[in-house]
Amino acid sequence: MRSISFPITDDHIHIDPVNGRGLEAAKDFLRAGGTHMFLVSKPSWSLSVHPTCGADYSGVFDETLRVADLVSGTGLVVFTVLGVHPAEISRLTERMNLEQAVTVMKAGLNCAARYVHEGKAVALKSGRPHYEVDPEILAASNDVLAHALSLAAECNCALQIHAESGPCHDVVAMAQAAKVPIERVVKHYGSPDTPLHPSLIAKHEAISQLARDKRPFTLESDFMDENSRPGAVIGPKSVPRYTNLLLKNGMISEEDCFRIHAETIEKVYGVAITLA
Repeated sequence: MRSISFPITDDHIHIDPVNGRGLEAAKDFLRAGGTHMFLVSKPSWSLSVHPTCGADYSGVFDETLRVADLVSGTGLVVFTVLGVHPAEISRLTERMNLEQAVTVMKAGLNCAARYVHEGKAVALKSGRPHYEVDPEILAASNDVLAHALSLAAECNCALQIHAESGPCHDVVAMAQAAKVPIERVVKHYGSPDTPLHPSLIAKHEAISQLARDKRPFTLESDFMDENSRPGAVIGPKSVPRYTNLLLKNGMISEEDCFRIHAETIEKVYGVAITLA
């Protein structure tokens, strides 16, 4: 049931009408009380796009915008986040050398940045593999991430990063070098120990304590919307359900809810969060 007191925002979700439940998943979020979502572009291969140059990523980004338009028709407010998934480096190096893969990924991020400049997206997405890789792959991935940070600075936008579990302390210096405010570098699937902005999975056990501490954070489901992995990472109803459960049990207040789902979102992404 939609709350009349405060918005509920999912900071990182995928909706995929081709490979998943599509609009039905979005409607689940809406019926559970969700009001706003950050729709994140999926990895290229999941949409049967196999880039050989940066422009090829436009197919991924245009599909994300198409889905955003469909979801907006349900009454939800949708913001798009576009970029190159860090695991692309492993896919690309199956059919080109590492230097070429880095070039393609950077060009894909350049393409995403143009969408931000044109007002079609509000943030970028990058990162580095969350799984173990050879040192040269990690170094190349950090090179791509540094490029993404520089683009975020140019676009004056937030950057969501997908990376290994843990704090990612070294990204602070990378963000400072790129002149990106650290509070606008969002650690997707984050944890309280990160110096970056944590976007927490909605069932995270630290939410109530962080709320009491007035620590800025946001909530996400990272719902993948793939029929082959139903409900992964957690379902589309999760952010509103967990928010309302914590509120009902007195573990967070309505003031906390507004801060998490509106005030903090506005500060990180530079968007307005209002109820219709």
